[in-house]
Amino acid sequence: MLSTRRHLPDLQWILAVAMTAQKETGVNNTAMKPRATILQIHPKDNVAVALCDISQGQDVGKVTAKENIPAGHKVALRMIHKGEAIVKYGYPIGVARSDIQEGEFVHVHNVASAMAEKLEIGAFHTVGNSTLGGSQTSATFEGFRRPNGSVGIRNEIWIINTVGCVNHAATRIAERATREIVREGSAVEGIYTFNHPFGCSQLGDDLNQTQLLLSGLAKHPNAAGVLVLGLGCENNRLASFMKFVEKDAADRVRYFNAQDVVDELDTGVQRIHELAEYAGQFRRESIPASELILGMKCGGSDGLSGITANPLVGRIADRLAANGGTSILTEVPEMFGAEKVLLDRAANAGVYDGTINMVNAFREYFRRHNEPIDENPSPGNKDGGITTLAEKSLGCVQKAGTFSINQVLDYGQQASPGSGGIALLNGPGNDGVSGSAMSAAGAHMVLFTTGRGTPMGFPVPTLKIATNSSLTERKPSWIDFGAGPLADGTADMDTLTDELFALVLDIASGRKRTKSEINGYREIAIWKDGVTL
Repeated sequence: MLSTRRHLPDLQWILAVAMTAQKETGVNNTAMKPRATILQIHPKDNVAVALCDISQGQDVGKVTAKENIPAGHKVALRMIHKGEAIVKYGYPIGVARSDIQEGEFVHVHNVASAMAEKLEIGAFHTVGNSTLGGSQTSATFEGFRRPNGSVGIRNEIWIINTVGCVNHAATRIAERATREIVREGSAVEGIYTFNHPFGCSQLGDDLNQTQLLLSGLAKHPNAAGVLVLGLGCENNRLASFMKFVEKDAADRVRYFNAQDVVDELDTGVQRIHELAEYAGQFRRESIPASELILGMKCGGSDGLSGITANPLVGRIADRLAANGGTSILTEVPEMFGAEKVLLDRAANAGVYDGTINMVNAFREYFRRHNEPIDENPSPGNKDGGITTLAEKSLGCVQKAGTFSINQVLDYGQQASPGSGGIALLNGPGNDGVSGSAMSAAGAHMVLFTTGRGTPMGFPVPTLKIATNSSLTERKPSWIDFGAGPLADGTADMDTLTDELFALVLDIASGRKRTKSEINGYREIAIWKDGVTL
């Protein structure tokens, strides 16, 4: 039953193992219970994941638990000797600090990271698996075609601040313009500003990163119109910043410095009225899904992330790629330990070398700041069952599905649509920074998996997918879709893939909005790496 593909085993296979265990124990298929108490993801694994809380002394089929083991955490399937690799997903995730007995709780107290300081791997030797995941299909959505040929899934007006000094002025402009313009039947679907603290007292590459991120947002096709609001004395001067914005954007962009006008509020609202008139010309039309770009992100992972929500999102990446569309994967530190999975899917030598260079450059970034490369996972991740960075990474990269890696992008670069595969984007794991980077790279929507929950949203629609049913039930105002039924045994992967892809197309078409949109949760964070004057 094990796949021969050079990537993590498909969850369809994983759940077949769980279903077999369910049938062997005689559990009713319709019961609202986990399919099995534990799940061994890969035949090579020497640990299994608890699908529910396990009590000391409980027989869980393969072993008897010697300790209490929380849901999402790991139990040893056999004796593991000190120094031996801990194996999950079929790959090493760390080494045993001490002898671990069969049935014992496996976590940070008895597992150490074995992460190498530098990625050492051979040269590119084959073509990526560009046809994995299915044949070409022809899904569509209702989007907005822009004059430059790009496509948006929202018809909004965005205010981009060159500097943090004008944050509150921009907020007041957006609030007043919303009251005057956005109403039932309006062509403008919303007016938003994304406050940040940067743009002044920055130099060199640090300032350049701010300009790249903000200009990426200014060029985003979800914004029919953009107001760039400056102060007038900042390092990120309008004169230099506007060089980053497309030259043919005269119709869709207005800009001014607050220091140059009598009343920045009146001037800003007046300019937005001009942009609203321009935005009124656009209507939704049928667009092939090949032009859709999705960002794939996870935050607040738990022990079920890698076996429910992340593989489900990987299925969406495959479904989109089969339609010729593009998915973006970032969070480079959460590729550490899982690089081979991605490199085996590189479409060509340039992508292969670019991936290695990106990963090693990020490791050097850690060393340059005298920080360990395996400081991740976060305390919340550890509480949820993630022990080492390699374990987190192997679960994280499943969001990229199985199609080829076709693009490697630096921070601030835009992804090319229609690649029929995956774009890797340079950026950290921090939720705000990585979500903002994918938005600026052109993602129309971000699919955000979470096991712990977060209200955070980004400039583009942010679709939250819970890894467990408890979170879905506890935070209905945050969660758009639940992957917990995969662990509960109440739904299969094919059904949830169909449902989630239909939801993605509904959101892209404006028929539905994400919870983050409904709540008004939209924000950005800029990756800072430099001196502040």
